[in-house]
Amino acid sequence: MSNAHTAGVRSGRLLLLLPLQAASVAGLGLLVTGPLADRWPLSVEDGVNRALADRREALATALSEGMSLLASTRSIVTLTLVAVLALLLLPGVPRLRRWRDAAFLAGSVAAQSAVFLLVTMVVGRARPDVSHLDAAPPTSSFPSGHVGAATALFGGLAVLAARRLRGAERALVVGLLLLIPPAVAASRLYRGMHHPSDVVVGLLNGGCTLLVMAYVLLLSTPGTRTSAGLPTPRSNPDDAQAATPVPEQVSADAPAGPRRAVVVRHPHGCGDGTAARVRALLRHHGYTDQAWTSTSAEEPAGALAARTAEADTSLVVVCGGDGTVRACADVLSGGAIPLAIVPCGTGNLLARNLRLPSDPDTALREALAGATVGIDLGRIHGDGLAPTRFTVMAGAGFDAAMVRDASARLKQRLGWAAYVLSALRHLGDPRMRLTIRLDGGAPLERRARMVVLGNVGSLQGGLPLLPDARPDSGRLEVVLLDPRGVAGWLAAGRHLLTRSATRTSGPRLSAGRDRRAAGGALEYFSAERIDLRFARPQPRELDGDAFAAGTRLTAEVEPGALRVWLPNPGEGDPVGATGTVGATGTVKAADTAGATDAAGEPDGYGCTARFGEPHGVQRAGRPPARTRRPDGVR
Repeated sequence: MSNAHTAGVRSGRLLLLLPLQAASVAGLGLLVTGPLADRWPLSVEDGVNRALADRREALATALSEGMSLLASTRSIVTLTLVAVLALLLLPGVPRLRRWRDAAFLAGSVAAQSAVFLLVTMVVGRARPDVSHLDAAPPTSSFPSGHVGAATALFGGLAVLAARRLRGAERALVVGLLLLIPPAVAASRLYRGMHHPSDVVVGLLNGGCTLLVMAYVLLLSTPGTRTSAGLPTPRSNPDDAQAATPVPEQVSADAPAGPRRAVVVRHPHGCGDGTAARVRALLRHHGYTDQAWTSTSAEEPAGALAARTAEADTSLVVVCGGDGTVRACADVLSGGAIPLAIVPCGTGNLLARNLRLPSDPDTALREALAGATVGIDLGRIHGDGLAPTRFTVMAGAGFDAAMVRDASARLKQRLGWAAYVLSALRHLGDPRMRLTIRLDGGAPLERRARMVVLGNVGSLQGGLPLLPDARPDSGRLEVVLLDPRGVAGWLAAGRHLLTRSATRTSGPRLSAGRDRRAAGGALEYFSAERIDLRFARPQPRELDGDAFAAGTRLTAEVEPGALRVWLPNPGEGDPVGATGTVGATGTVKAADTAGATDAAGEPDGYGCTARFGEPHGVQRAGRPPARTRRPDGVR
């Protein structure tokens, strides 16, 4: 039996979870209507319904009617049919993927409805004892069918949007779709049609159905796992480019003579299929001498240092996530060997911020057709943390706790969404007291839920946590997050989403200055050196890897310390003024004079054409970009 067939059978068996889900929801309903009915919080549910009924207003009634109609049986069936038809007719999408996405959406709505109907046959709960604004359906009040159907349909559309869209568009569309089920839940409570527990279980029923159907149809499709159970890139029969390895012949444009490449492979992130295609791509570009090394907990960069010391090396390729890239950057910092990134991790934030394609094969192919660019690194140390480097972000507090407690199993299955689940556990964590010192200046006393130092600024979905951060700026950006209550969290979220949609920010900060936003929930700083002291030990993280809790962190920027292969920014754009690529693949030094822009600020290292200006910054009269070189570049 083939691996693909076996994977299909195993994923199909997960559908057996749906009867178990129905039994669990029914059992919960019997508890709610039986022995738990007089216990808190169920004992106060009637009071919630009466309070809402006593405060009805014309506008709220009209809005609630619209949301209830949106989730009615007729609307759900109609919208599902329209969405499925649209998915099947989408241009530019492989046929197998179109059918799979359509089956996921239709199956989720149908499965939720089936579970709902089975439960209502077992649990007979009366509607709330208040005036009803809608005609009562014949089904039980438990669980809410409107809410479950809305969760399955609009939540399913949000899942598909998250897989297809990028950047601010994805954040906006997914956010709006995910707001609909809670809005429907509120409308059903307002209209007196359900108890609070009915709508909560309706949300859970729809959400659980989505998880099962997503795993069966979107995550565990044939071809996504090797026989060893390691994830590999999905390949569709309709997508010849993704399914067909690069030819083994050497490119006619590759320089004569063998070149040596050292490849660092994360064994769980880079599956056998990806590794084979990387090997072929490198050979195609003339890297016929390849030394491969795998990472481990003890050696996060593998044997990179030893492999590069064995012989002259023209290239290091990192097949892994941000943690693997960070470990390799620590080894290569200040040297002349360039690095190419094959994004195979959970977040791949450095690759996203460097605007590399998300597909591993495409990222390597386009990077090797581009040029090398010098980017900054952050060097950091603290109590219990030996000096090391980071490429993306370092942090303490809320974000570090989220990283520390994210399930490795969920990260492998759900990707960066696993961090969201972990974050929910820490929303109520206490604030921390800290002292921050910028470039040796006076200490600043603060309280915050988290502090993040960034070499780059965007999170998943293009969310600009540090809107002024650039990987070639010669300094680090800092943000303190300190929301007060629900209103503070909402203000911070609205601020970040607005910046993501508009790509604007305030004036770029000079060292030591700060800027507050979102009513004080966010505070930004910029400096070349940052010293942090915490009143109590705090969890800490570097580039998505958790480190031991501590009370100190000191970070400073290393300008242009790492050379990275990046795709050309576009036809007619400069290739990148950090240097040019010679015929043998070595880096020729660019002019090392320090240039300044019209504002008298350093002009970075020639990456402006690739990374653009900091959001909202307009500069006039730019001189030609010049560059500094890290020590060791010749």
